[in-house]
Amino acid sequence: MSALDTLSVVFDLDGTLVDSEPNYYEAGRRTLVEYGVPDFSWKEHERYVGISTRETIADWRRRYRLSASVDELVAVKNHHYLELARTKTTVFPEMRAFVERLADEGVPMAVASGSSAEAIDLILAGTGLDAHLRTVVSADEVAHGKPAPDVFLEAARRLGADPADCVVVEDAAPGAAAAHAAGMRCIAVPYVAAQADAPEFATAGLLLRGGQPEFTARAAWEWLTGTARRG
Repeated sequence: MSALDTLSVVFDLDGTLVDSEPNYYEAGRRTLVEYGVPDFSWKEHERYVGISTRETIADWRRRYRLSASVDELVAVKNHHYLELARTKTTVFPEMRAFVERLADEGVPMAVASGSSAEAIDLILAGTGLDAHLRTVVSADEVAHGKPAPDVFLEAARRLGADPADCVVVEDAAPGAAAAHAAGMRCIAVPYVAAQADAPEFATAGLLLRGGQPEFTARAAWEWLTGTARRG
């Protein structure tokens, strides 16, 4: 049995499989406007890329001195996000090709995301990715979101995989840190190019500094199979 026979791949969702960050930004902007914060910028949003919705909002409460509860703010933001996600979520073409290649090769796959389970399911169904990605873990289902390893370890458990046999595909520094903490290899495709030098990405087995424009399904597959042969 080769290492490839035991391989499993765990994908982050937002910014990795799908270009959902513009939707998350707009949902956050609309939410903060409702609570008296009128000037939330894309640059401010970038600091939260890769962090779960609940942890993002907990930080908002401190940063913007909001009196509403985390649960209330999460509900409002999710409402705005789901409205946008139903019609405006785009899959990165090379990521779709990579998922399809892995499916053709019989490689077990999962999604582990900081989004709510409802949002994950909506996006996977709406984009057709649910045909191949049926094992899903939301950060809401575990004790700690990324950069803690909880979502990735739970994904491995549900796949019946050893973490050491798992490869994570991630776009954000907290996710790369979570993969490393879980004892998993990582393909890092930074969504925010300026963050490519973040120390968390230095732990990745394959770092594509150019982000999605640099990612190809073929190169990712060749890296996976090459890594597997080297053991």
